[in-house]
Amino acid sequence: MFQNSDEVTKLKMNQKKNFSVCLERVIPTKRTATAGGARGISLYEDEASCDGNEQEERGRILISLMYSSQSNSLIVGIVRCVHLAAMDANGYSDPYVKICLKPDMGKKGKCKTQIKKRTLNPEFNEEFSYDIKHSELAKKTLDISVWDYDIGKSNDYIGKLQRLKHWYECLKNKDKKIERWHTLCIENHVASD
Repeated sequence: MFQNSDEVTKLKMNQKKNFSVCLERVIPTKRTATAGGARGISLYEDEASCDGNEQEERGRILISLMYSSQSNSLIVGIVRCVHLAAMDANGYSDPYVKICLKPDMGKKGKCKTQIKKRTLNPEFNEEFSYDIKHSELAKKTLDISVWDYDIGKSNDYIGKLQRLKHWYECLKNKDKKIERWHTLCIENHVASD
């Protein structure tokens, strides 16, 4: 629909006009039974954002978790992010996601996605696997943070997610992939690798 009826009269027959419209406008909604499986649509988990504190929201991330009893591994999927904070002067970021299974498992516990250039709404669609017994998962935490890649200087921290109900759902539901949206928040962090 046009905001102003005058815009219709300005177009002539067979004349093209381009409009810039953001296709990923986010309107947070509560989860319903019918909407639970909607992938990629802005349905956010009904959880306290940013650990219940009034912190600055830095965007959202869609992740999937599954424990595979067949391969005895945790599979972490980094699907996409939306509305990330712009960290570069051009109004964009060059985001990537770092995943770390803690307490520290050394190099085996750390993974990174590919860097997506000049975007605030990156599509990653990457999966990472951790070989670990199901009984050991309850003692672990999953640290997921989003960074802006910068050449020649330290990378900028965008935000991280809190470990919420999603982790416990994964532990209780072996062999079931569970996708959830999470809010990214600023909190204490260490320098990027």
